[in-house]
This record gives sequence, C-alpha cells and structure tokens, in this order.
Amino acid sequence: MADCTQPGCNGQILDGYCDVCGMAASAVPATASASAIAGQPGGNGPSAALSSAGAAALSMRTPSGRVTSSRLGTVPLGSQRTTSGSRRTQRLGVRRSGSTSLGAGLVSVPPVPTLDPAAALMDPAVVAERKRYCANCQSPVGRAKGDQPGRTKGFCPKCRTPFDFDPRLKPGMLVGGQYEVAGCLAHGGMGWIYLARDRNVNGRWVVLKGLLNAGDPDASRAAVAEKQYLAEVEHPLIVEIYNFVTAPDGASYIVMEYVGGTSLNDLIRQRTSQQGTYSPLPVDQAIAYMVEVLPAFSYLHASGLLYCDFKPANVIQVAESVKLIDLGGVRRIGDDETPIYGTVGFQAPEVPRDGCTIASDIYTVGRTLAVLVFEFKGSTNEYVDRLPTPEEVPLFAEHDSLYRLLLRSTATNPEDRFQSADELREQLLGVLREVTSRDDGDFRSVPSTYFDTPAISSDELGWAELPGLRADVTDPMASWLSGITSDDPARLVSLLDGAPEQTAAVRLARARAALAVGDVTRAKAECDALLELDPWDWRAVWTNGLAALAGGDTPGAVSAFNSVYGQVPGELAPKLALARACELADEREVAGRLYAVCSRTDGAYLPPAQFGLARLALADGRRADALAALGRIPPVSRAYGESRRQRASLLVGDGTATPDDLAAASVEVDRAGLAPRERTALQIEILEAALTAASSGGGDPSARVADVAMTVPEVRVGLERAYRSAARLSDDPAERIAFVDRANAVRPRTLT
Repeated sequence: MADCTQPGCNGQILDGYCDVCGMAASAVPATASASAIAGQPGGNGPSAALSSAGAAALSMRTPSGRVTSSRLGTVPLGSQRTTSGSRRTQRLGVRRSGSTSLGAGLVSVPPVPTLDPAAALMDPAVVAERKRYCANCQSPVGRAKGDQPGRTKGFCPKCRTPFDFDPRLKPGMLVGGQYEVAGCLAHGGMGWIYLARDRNVNGRWVVLKGLLNAGDPDASRAAVAEKQYLAEVEHPLIVEIYNFVTAPDGASYIVMEYVGGTSLNDLIRQRTSQQGTYSPLPVDQAIAYMVEVLPAFSYLHASGLLYCDFKPANVIQVAESVKLIDLGGVRRIGDDETPIYGTVGFQAPEVPRDGCTIASDIYTVGRTLAVLVFEFKGSTNEYVDRLPTPEEVPLFAEHDSLYRLLLRSTATNPEDRFQSADELREQLLGVLREVTSRDDGDFRSVPSTYFDTPAISSDELGWAELPGLRADVTDPMASWLSGITSDDPARLVSLLDGAPEQTAAVRLARARAALAVGDVTRAKAECDALLELDPWDWRAVWTNGLAALAGGDTPGAVSAFNSVYGQVPGELAPKLALARACELADEREVAGRLYAVCSRTDGAYLPPAQFGLARLALADGRRADALAALGRIPPVSRAYGESRRQRASLLVGDGTATPDDLAAASVEVDRAGLAPRERTALQIEILEAALTAASSGGGDPSARVADVAMTVPEVRVGLERAYRSAARLSDDPAERIAFVDRANAVRPRTLT
C-alpha cells in the first residue's frame, strides 16, 4: 500500500483511494490553510485547521431514503427559527451517565494487548520526505531534487520559516535530571515524541512531547506556564501529565504517561490490511468507544477546558479500556488568544472564525464516529463540513438513528448540536441499545430521562396513549407543578392558568391539559409561544405533534415527530409516535420499520409496536403476519389479554376458519384472562363459526372447540350452554330473553 500524498493526511492508498481522506491516488494535493498544527503519538504529518476563507460553504443536502424516516417533512427547530448566535454553545449538561465497562454491557469489544514500549521505537528515527511540511504555510519542504536527497534542516522556500526534522534528543540523554531518553516514538505537528524512563520512579516509561516555540526560551517558558493546568487534569480516561521539563538545549517538554495500547486509527488500519479493502469498525463497537470516552469530555468541560483536536488517532485502547491521549491542543473555555489546534475533516467549520466551544468538541466526536463506521471518502474536501446522504452510505439507511445522531452532532450551526458531552452520550447509549437489539424475547426495559414509560393495555394509540414527557426538575416551577393534581382536565387548566410564573414546564403542562379538554387550538398556541422563547425546545414540538394527532392533522404530526426524532435520536418515544403518524399517513413502510425498532429495543415498547405491526399487516391483507405480531406480546405485559382476544377474533375470521383455526381461537380465549361477559361473547363467536363449518361438512370429531368436539350435535350443546351463560350475565331483560330464545333454538333436541 502506498502512502497518501495529501497534506495533513497519514492514510494509505487502497483500491486507488486514500483510506483516510478519500482522495484518489493521482489527485493533486489540496492546499490547506492552517491556523496551527498539532501532533500526536502515531501521527505522521501535520494536522491543519480549516480556514473559513478557504472552505466552500456547502449546504446540507436533504436526506432521503427508500424506507428511512429521514425523507419525511420536519418542523423548523433551533437555528431554522432564529438568527445565529442567539444561543450559548458552552452550556454544560446537568446529568452525568456512569460507565460500567467498555461496551456499556451491550456489546463485547475485543481486548487489545499492551504493547512493549521498546518495540514501539522508530528505527531509524527519520521523517519520510513525503511527510515533511512547513509548520507555517504547509508547503512541502525537505524534498529530494534530482539525485540529491531531501534535507532534514533548512528554510521553507515559500515563507522562509526554518524547519528541522532531526530529533533533538538522543538515546541516553537525561532531560530534567530524571528522564533518560530511549528513542523516538513518532513525529507530529509539534515535533518529535520521545520515549523515556523516569529514573526517580522505578524506571517507569514516560513520553516526552515538545512544546511549540522550542527555539525561543521566553516563548517556551510562557508555553509551559500556560499549560501548567494540564498537570491538574486527573481522570482515568485521560492520559496523565506528570511534569514539564526543559532539555539542555532550552526546549520544553510535557512529560506524560506512556499508554501502551493501539489507537482507533491503527485498529482500522489493521482491519483494512487483513481484509485487503477498507474495513470500518462494527457499528456497535465504534459507538461503544465513543460512549466510553465521552465522560472524559464531560470532565474536561466541567473543568473549564476544551479538547479541540479529537480524532481516531487520539484514542488508544489498552486491554479492555480506552484512554484519551495528546493534550497538546487542550485550551481553556473562552480562550481567544492561544493557538488553536485542529485537524481538517474533524474540526468544526466555525472554529477558525469563532474559536472553540463545547459544541465544537461535540462536532469532533461526531466526525470521529463517522470515520469509524464507514469509508468516509471526501471527509477533507467535498464532505468537509457535511455528511453524505443515506443514498450514498447504505449504512445510514440501515441505522437511521445513528444517521440522525451524526447529523445533529455535526450540524453546521453549533447551536443546533448537542450542547454537552453528557447529552450526546445519553443519546448514543440509546442508539447503541437499538443497534445491539435482537428479536430474541428479551423484554427488559430501560427508563428514559425525557419520556415516561408507555403503559399500553390495548391497541389504542392516540395522542393520550403516547408516552408523556417527564417533569423537568430544573424548571423553576417544578415544585409548584408537583403539587398541582386534578382528575378534572378543565379544573387542571384553570389551576395552571394561575401559575405564579409562566415557565416552559407550566406552558407544556397547560398545553397537555388543553388537549385533554379537546382544545387543540389552545394547546398549539402554548407550544408556539414556548418556541418563540426558545426555538430549540423540542418538547414544544413534541406537544404540537400530539395536538396535530388530536386534531386529525396527520401531516403536521409526521413533521413534528420527525423533528423530535432528529433532536433525540436515542429515544424510542419519538419513533413510536412517528410510526403511528406514518401509519395514519399511509407511509406503511416507514411505520413498519419504526415499529420494529421499538419492539425489539425495549420491552415496554413491544406491546404498542406489535399492535402497530399487526394493524399494518391487516391493512395489507397479511393475516398470518398479524397473528405473529400479536403473538409476540408476552404474558407479563398488561396488553397480553387484548392481544389474545384479537388473535382469537382473527382466527375465527369471516366464516372461512378451519377446525384448527377455531381450536386455536378457543385456546387463545382461555389464555386471554377476559372478563366473563367478554369471554362468553368470544366463545359464542367461535362456536357459531364451528357450527357453520360442521354443518357444511367441515367438522372434525378429533378437534375440540370450547371444550366440545367439532361435530354438529356437540357444537350445538356447547353453543346452547354459551347462550344461557350470556343470558345470565346480561343486565338487559330484552337481551336476556333473546339469548334464551337462541339457546332454545340451537339445542339438539329441538330438531328431533
């Protein structure tokens, strides 16, 4: 495999294209304007920050797909309803999600062996000519001319900036009076990265990484002072900073923990080498890595720090855990002065213009996940600030929720992205549960942070049966609202009208109460008022979707729930609501896919989803599929009895039921646990169908229906008994007389 010739890319050419940047082998290297350069262990070249002036403003394509919900209409949210800059993008999340193990207990990630540090040394320690670039203008330097080999020291012919690719530290040198250099590990944007032994701590292995401005003592000391806060960073998922030292030549170095594992970038390379073609990580494994590393971002953000240069090369797996390495690009939130480090294809488009924020860190996580799960050709050019569509990447059509999550994570407007690492992680966990779900009879349920658990006991699925929003405990009126209870919706509306403060939670509660009294117009008005105050409040759009369902506005419901799905792609409630709206809109294929996702992902969503699949199957004339869907509702569900009742009715059918169908229907009635009147009514329906079949020669003495053999005399006896039971259970005198008359008419001795 040949190395890619694109500046800033350390990929290799496979099948004519680079396995990292996606450029063709013969493509002319693109010029990348860099605001700064950052290096990392294992890196082979500079990482250029994208210049806002040099990057074309590419509009996001409208996603579409044959069966994916992404092609449906949406309700405007966020920046589509307002102007840029109206929302803070450094907001910290209020919830923390604990981590149990790599894979969150949902997926098994193969462990990676710990590498021998000495075996990782470069021999010889030479930067290949094709990877030598000017640190200032990114022009190629140190290249061969004719028969003359390239120089490792000199000046850039374009901007006259000096370059030096020779290692400054030699094996055996002692740095800072305690670190004995063993050799070079890699060369990155900030120079060589060295392996050394700490003489003061039992000869432990450490990494020495240089700081910029190594040739300027004053600038070097300032850089050390500026980076001292990194020594206070202490988190099990972040490489530890031990010290800052100065070499004999005056250059300053960060002393870091040596992490002897394999980077995600190298894991992909290994898979690609073994397969012969580009081989991305399995989707569940890639998501598991991001779920595991995101608490490190939460820690940094809560500490007032930004990582800035996240990419696959900066995450290392060691055994069954991961570590975030290379803190060279870390900066304080709000720092507008120190250099910004980033990598083309990963850095958020607004960074060169507006600087780094929590939202720009979120962007790098989304882009990294995208690179891990599919061959992201063109990530540094055509798709430098957008994602391909599901038509271009079949994986997106297969995993619609993952696509929605990536879209929000990498939204062009930073205000439209997830606003905290915890928020992103929570949704990623939901997507991971969906990706790893199987139709294996596992009926476990995981409570949602945002939605109540559905409690469906029938196949009714209107606005009132959809999961409700959980109370927002951070709302100023949360305590007041918890004390407002009433079984009378009109009374509840009146109480909410008298709220001391009109907060978002109050408006949402009033909108739902208005729906309960049938005032759809009032409910929509409350939601619209809330969106005027906060255009990003998807809860208002959710409630508007409920109002659309209540008012018979099916297209409006589809658009509303589709927008909410895009905001919280790891939640099942929007998928269930969208499935129902699509069912009503005759978008059966999309509805079926969404119902199936809900059914297999969470046990609490299985009953409403299976009822939905049964309705879709009946609408298409697929009676067997409808029976199978109803049959998947487990006995532990509140909807079990209703599912068995419906199966019994379907088995009886329209008069064409076979003896086996009627026998099975009789069994379903016994399993349903119905009330006496409903049970008797179903038994009458089954026995009447059995009598019709037996009278026309379709009886079967070996088959038993409602505890009688399927012969004309036996069925008549059973039917007479059922009619008399119905008469005893009826409260209507006229109905009782009618049942007795039918019993007298059907009894066998009447015919003799």
